[in-house]
Amino acid sequence: MDSPAGTTAPLRIGLLGTGPWARNTQAPALAAHPGVELSGVWGRRAEAADALAAAHGTRAYTCDEGVDALLEASDAVAFALPPDVQAPLAVRAAEAGCHLLMDKPVATTVEGARAVAGAAEKAGVASVVFCTLRFAPETSAWIAEQAAVDGWFTARAQWLGSLYAAGSSSEYADSPWRREKGGLWDVGPHALSVLIPVLGDVRHLTAARGPADTTHLILRHTSGASSTVTLGLSAPPGAAGVEIEFRGERGTVSVPGWDGAETAFRGAVDALAEAVRTGVPHPCDARFGLHLTELLVAAETQAQAD
Repeated sequence: MDSPAGTTAPLRIGLLGTGPWARNTQAPALAAHPGVELSGVWGRRAEAADALAAAHGTRAYTCDEGVDALLEASDAVAFALPPDVQAPLAVRAAEAGCHLLMDKPVATTVEGARAVAGAAEKAGVASVVFCTLRFAPETSAWIAEQAAVDGWFTARAQWLGSLYAAGSSSEYADSPWRREKGGLWDVGPHALSVLIPVLGDVRHLTAARGPADTTHLILRHTSGASSTVTLGLSAPPGAAGVEIEFRGERGTVSVPGWDGAETAFRGAVDALAEAVRTGVPHPCDARFGLHLTELLVAAETQAQAD
């Protein structure tokens, strides 16, 4: 969108959600982004919305009617909400003509994720699903480098957090949806978003439960390569960590470290702005979010039957 003077106008992005993720990552990233105007904050609790909006010099919106008012004042919206709250609001935002910057997973049901992808396609709005490693500068470049090379034989991804370990004081542990759905749904999208662009789509999936909320996956990919994935949020602190490696004709490569979620989220904002400007969908769009949900539902169903 151009201003009358011919300069690029800021993308007006509203923020839906006021919890720890919104406070610690999204609101600071949006408020500091030179190409963005934080057009407002909506929350179900008025006091939380007021506090977060005041901290970043914008307007607070509350109650159900406030969602529509924020959508009207915005070109795009970012979501910091539980997935099954996010999904219907994303449909509502798309129908209002707003571009979508969503958190993962898009929804925890295939029907919910399909509704979001369908609404975005019908409205012709851009969408990005924030899978951290696809947008952090260090890891996104590394993924692209591995995807450009053939000959991968197998891969291993291990994403273990200690959110629910004894003695944990993380404020993210208070999230009801995260406690209910566990590591498969919380960190599974991150691992899958790295494996799929390098090894190809998943053509066969096997899932089994481990201790606490841990889930193990064995995947066969369209390239012929296989991968194993271990996901959980209840590991002892000394066992927690993220490891992703590919093995093939080039030998073994491991994912580099990255500079935190806020930097990665700024990359997702840039990706959304580019998709808005060019009309070219980003690989991590609502359709990819739908596919991730399909895979996670299949894994959950298998693991629960184990």
